[in-house]
Amino acid sequence: MKAVVFHQHGDEQVLQLTEFPEPPVGARDVLVRVKAVALNHLDLWTRQGWPGLKLELPHILGSDISGVVERVGPEVTDLSPGTEIVVNPGVSCGACARCLSGEDNLCRSYRILGEHMRGGYAEFISVPRQNILPKPTRLTFAEAACLPLTYLTAWTMLVRRAEVKPGETVLVHAAGSGVGSAAVQICKLLGATVIATASTEAKLKRARELGADHTINYVEKDFLDEVKRITQRRMVDVVFEHVGASTFEKSVACLPYGGRLVTCGATTGYEVKLDLRVLFYKRISLLGSTMGSKGDLFRILQLVEEGRLKPVLDRTLPLADAALAHRLLKDRAQFGNVVLLPESR
Repeated sequence: MKAVVFHQHGDEQVLQLTEFPEPPVGARDVLVRVKAVALNHLDLWTRQGWPGLKLELPHILGSDISGVVERVGPEVTDLSPGTEIVVNPGVSCGACARCLSGEDNLCRSYRILGEHMRGGYAEFISVPRQNILPKPTRLTFAEAACLPLTYLTAWTMLVRRAEVKPGETVLVHAAGSGVGSAAVQICKLLGATVIATASTEAKLKRARELGADHTINYVEKDFLDEVKRITQRRMVDVVFEHVGASTFEKSVACLPYGGRLVTCGATTGYEVKLDLRVLFYKRISLLGSTMGSKGDLFRILQLVEEGRLKPVLDRTLPLADAALAHRLLKDRAQFGNVVLLPESR
């Protein structure tokens, strides 16, 4: 099969389109013909590498996958070839107390496709049966690929961790990203007021179209000053943070007494400043979040099928243009998700 791999960590030039062995299919596995795979900043971080990351090289990136069932293992009896599906990228043991309690993303052996194990920058991928969900019928494969990791991450941050309530105000950073554009929609679904940040007026316009009530161009204006102005110094109940070092300190300052900050990423750096006196005196909650449970993705896909949540597709590119796609994310030149199509030539 054709796949984009890297043999060593580095910039986007390490990505190579090559022939690669088709993955094995276990008794309870499903071989998926990949129709589309969406990019995430996780792809960039994994490609670059970090201390302690151990991968079987060459590695294949790609967490957000849609496709069709190619064939199944002998113990899979409820799926047939040709079925259109999306893949949940979170793989867990399925047998521990966490998994059986519906908290599989807290399993000690939890792994993410494309990060800890080979992913979907390829014509085929083999995954456990429990990671297969039906593709929403109203979506193209490219649109469906925008959903799993992106929306499950945002959903878990806002619904499970921050527990956003109707009438609350949420500051969503980088609304032009895949997870940011998902967060705007989920906040509106929950009945919250959204203040969204982005780097260009074009992105802010798109954020307003998704439901953002107020927008801030963080390149031209200080977002903390703008939050004070918009809220008349009441500040925001929740900050949706995934940018990291460049925004964290002011994000904390945007919170009132009892406010919550939830974060899933550190795009601009992972070492931040925090005044502990502010944390305990203002009774602020700092919440970390990674992915979410398999069960929640069923609810997300139902809301998508009903038209209440919509994937945000920026553009599609052939699999061979994976390096270009990485540059687009690095330069923040997209709104929503960039998607690779393995069958494009």
